[in-house]
Amino acid sequence: MTRRSTALIALFIATIFAAPAIAADLKVISAGAVRGLIAEIIDDYSRQTGQKFDFTVGTTGQLRDVISSGQHADLLIVAVPLMQELEKTGKFVPGSRAELGRVGIGVAVREGASVPDVSTPDSFKQALVAAKSVAFTDPAAGGTSGIYFKGLTERMGVGDAVAAKALMTRGGREAAIEVAEGRAEMAVIFVSEAIAVKGVKVAGLLPPSLQDYSAYAAAIPASSTDVAAARAFIAALTSAAMAPRWRANGFEPPK
Repeated sequence: MTRRSTALIALFIATIFAAPAIAADLKVISAGAVRGLIAEIIDDYSRQTGQKFDFTVGTTGQLRDVISSGQHADLLIVAVPLMQELEKTGKFVPGSRAELGRVGIGVAVREGASVPDVSTPDSFKQALVAAKSVAFTDPAAGGTSGIYFKGLTERMGVGDAVAAKALMTRGGREAAIEVAEGRAEMAVIFVSEAIAVKGVKVAGLLPPSLQDYSAYAAAIPASSTDVAAARAFIAALTSAAMAPRWRANGFEPPK
């Protein structure tokens, strides 16, 4: 690559990530399923703009409690159902909502381990029965994928069998770590959470007839103390240049 090409690329990135003068850390409340991807984007964004971030991350249930407690945020990135709940309060900057994408649930195993067939409902059921341990987000923590998966196992008739060998965690990332460190044979979580953890690979998405996608959106609370910085970051997240990163992390465009 020539020096001229390198300079042009640097200028292009700087243009995408252009932002107002930085005042303080941008306080973001974010869903865990999105955090891994955004962490990558933040590295580039911070280098180009100087903007720093203060993240609070959790499941949908945890974030509902955090927001209800009155914790300050300059930007919210949450699952669409929770966003719809919050919008009813009317406490958002008008026109600030942006759809980010949706992600499906998949099966994660440790790098180097045999990959189970999860391509059909029957093969997925067999994989669950055969696994020695299954990690997933504790439904009691309000995790969307965990709540769905628990109900799915019951509908499939393997609820008791899975519960007997379940390793329930605070969030999907923690479930993926259990797999990476060998304490769980597989995890059933949002694929974005598996991709974000080293030592883990995605065996596959749940079969279409069993799949449950979760969509995410960003919006700026009316109480934000740095609306300009929040808008600039949303613009970066939704830019065409970022689309490949969203896809690489398991996200599909908003439907």
